[in-house]
Amino acid sequence: MKKALVCGAGGFIGGHLVNRLKSEGYWVRGVDIKENEYGNSNADEFIIGDLRDPKVANYVVTDDLDEIYQLAADMGGAGFVFTGTNDASIMHNSVLCNLNILEAAKNTGVRRIFYSSSACMYPEYNQMDPNNPKCSEESAYPAAPDSEYGWEKLFSERLFLAYQKNHGIEARIARFHNIFGPQGTWDGGREKAPAAVCRKVAMAEEGGSIEIWGDGQQTRSFLIVDECVEGIRRLMNSDFSGPVNLGSEEMISLNDFAKMVIDISGKNLTINNIPGPLGVRGRNSDNHLIQEKLGWAPSTPLRKGVEKTFEWISEQIQKKVLEPVEA
Repeated sequence: MKKALVCGAGGFIGGHLVNRLKSEGYWVRGVDIKENEYGNSNADEFIIGDLRDPKVANYVVTDDLDEIYQLAADMGGAGFVFTGTNDASIMHNSVLCNLNILEAAKNTGVRRIFYSSSACMYPEYNQMDPNNPKCSEESAYPAAPDSEYGWEKLFSERLFLAYQKNHGIEARIARFHNIFGPQGTWDGGREKAPAAVCRKVAMAEEGGSIEIWGDGQQTRSFLIVDECVEGIRRLMNSDFSGPVNLGSEEMISLNDFAKMVIDISGKNLTINNIPGPLGVRGRNSDNHLIQEKLGWAPSTPLRKGVEKTFEWISEQIQKKVLEPVEA
């Protein structure tokens, strides 16, 4: 039986990854600063611990592990990343987690490590045209991410590759493009755009309106979490280190995405575009390299993933409404 450590198992993607590994017969240890918000953790062992502390990393990285999946990071949606008020925390916290895990792996001899990077590391200058963004892997340099979150991801990619070159680590690096789906954060300020829009539509009164930040013409692609996990496993089982894009090529504007969610809801709603944090004007995954190296690329239609996500978020809202009020 293979043994794996999932760092960030209390998070959205981490919880789904734990379930996937368990379904493949792995023994799984999860670690996170918090428990999984929706109970989506079937790890054989789950440790509450702060990976910014090297003692915690040394405790969870044991020499009997076959694989490590490093997804632990300080992150959130546009309202968290692009305001600028969280920049120091984002960079400090995430880099410490990566440094500590890599050093512990080097010292214990655990070789194969997956690292979750982000499309936010791509240069802003290639993402100014919402209809024609450039996000192919080789376009990463000259570097010019539009956020400190993106700069941290770029640095950490180099960190993992440096440990591969100098210490025999077998790094596998994927650049995530807007992962969404059930059992993800959908309120509180750290939620991503798909969850935020689903929440707004689900909570809106019939005949009302929802707010979308900016003019709504900014474009993105969104990847359902099931395919993200599939891509992680395929990359981990390959001989390719990456970095490689892991995202959908089905690009859509934020206003059109909102219209899709409204259509799924069956409500009659209007869109009110307001000022707010935006990020780049356009972003879309380029899947030529992943298709070439893995013989696979994500293919699930966006609407199918949104239908599943909208249904789940609607259920969460209903549960909150029905929760008894404490005296």
